[in-house]
Amino acid sequence: MATNDWKARLGMVYSTDPDFEYRTSSSEQIETLSPERQNLRVTLDRRHRGGKQVTLVSGFVGSDDDLDELGKFLKTRLGVGGSAKDGEIIVQGDFRQKITELLRARNYKAKV
Repeated sequence: MATNDWKARLGMVYSTDPDFEYRTSSSEQIETLSPERQNLRVTLDRRHRGGKQVTLVSGFVGSDDDLDELGKFLKTRLGVGGSAKDGEIIVQGDFRQKITELLRARNYKAKV
């Protein structure tokens, strides 16, 4: 059933060729760098957050799944909420030192 996915063909109108095979453009997966090669930056941000403080972990190079996994690890270890999207991990609160220690314990290069 995966070959007949109508959502992938929304831009296609009609083809008169009986042997036509619709090809979807496959996006390349970004290779996740090893923790030793990652250069992560841990900063505090208050902009556009209603006065609340959040800790941003930026500079992650890799797939969204690996970013989500790292974000989930940090949020569960700290017991706070947050999100991971667009190459950044957002953690609610000011946890710059703790996040840097946790990342360094997992062999990531992290700077405050």
